[in-house]
Amino acid sequence: MKAQLKAARRRMALLFMSREARRHALVGPPQLWEMKRKFQIDYLRAQGLRPEHVLLDIGCGTLRGGIPLIDYLQPGHYHGVETRAEVLDEGRRELQEAGLSGKAPVLWVSEDLGGEEREHRYNWAWAFSVLIHMPDAVAEGTLSFLGRHLVDDGQFHANVNLGERREGNWQGFPVVWRSLDFYRDMAARHGLQVEDVGSLHALGHRSGAESQDEQRMLRFWRAG
Repeated sequence: MKAQLKAARRRMALLFMSREARRHALVGPPQLWEMKRKFQIDYLRAQGLRPEHVLLDIGCGTLRGGIPLIDYLQPGHYHGVETRAEVLDEGRRELQEAGLSGKAPVLWVSEDLGGEEREHRYNWAWAFSVLIHMPDAVAEGTLSFLGRHLVDDGQFHANVNLGERREGNWQGFPVVWRSLDFYRDMAARHGLQVEDVGSLHALGHRSGAESQDEQRMLRFWRAG
């Protein structure tokens, strides 16, 4: 009953949102989509992303974060992968409405990158609020893919919940807490190293929700 009431309230709230907010509510709190969009490109540029780099956005969703990245990067240099075809369809509509189709981003659907081989190699990979929703096997497959597809000096950044192992749920996806040692061990199996960059709050993410702002940003790179 509580779940049904919550869903009804959410549907009612969507009626009063802007088109953009309704679209991006598919991937997170609708009132925070603009802040989360700005945070992503600001963070990546501060870390050294340049227009000539090729970036893979894992869990690109509705292109909430992707639109300014597509605009910033050279044509064809933004690649986005998403598990839900209907969500990526909304992203394609967002791309067209933004007038950025000419930037020719590469967008595709995949439920698990582990077994995939792509012709491109990536300077950057990015997973914003995605790794926290991956079961262990899918996270392992993702790092396996990146171990094969990052260029030698490439790097992967992702925010995670660090702590004692536990799980919650969000829109049918797990919400997972794992230890830093867990990520270190997983990364090492695929020729990668990892470090804790800092809390999202310290890096400029200000949602007002401690559960979000205190997530940690991890950086993965190829082991020497």
